[in-house]
Amino acid sequence: MTSQHQKLNELLRPAVEALSCEFWGLEYFTHGKNTVLRLYIDKDGGVGIEDCEKVSRQVSSILDVEDPIVGEFTLEVSSPGADRTLFTLDQYHRFIGETVSIKLRVAFEGRRKFSGVLAGVEGEDVILVVGDEEYLLPIDSIDKANIVPRF
Repeated sequence: MTSQHQKLNELLRPAVEALSCEFWGLEYFTHGKNTVLRLYIDKDGGVGIEDCEKVSRQVSSILDVEDPIVGEFTLEVSSPGADRTLFTLDQYHRFIGETVSIKLRVAFEGRRKFSGVLAGVEGEDVILVVGDEEYLLPIDSIDKANIVPRF
């Protein structure tokens, strides 16, 4: 996690939690001239549009006062969805037994993309079973991980 991600997490998490929502995670990225701050929130019973609006208003106010982002950006607030991104070891632990898709920052054994069953968490590592192989992937090496939804 970059220092900017960490700073935004620390700044915004308390505000989201004060509104009775779970701070699931955030994505902060620039694509061309566009910078996006995307917050994911969750709560028991699911997230509605009202929750997203409420969090968006509160977070916007905080960002206006604290001004942690240089230049213009777009703020998006959303539920994590069925294909939710996993951000923390606690989240990985909550989804043991689910199929996940993982993209690594750098190749491991010649590949960056893995899809398999999340078998557990050991220390700072995620245990992923792909076919007959078991991989121990350090969370710091994971660029993005998503639940593969079952329909």
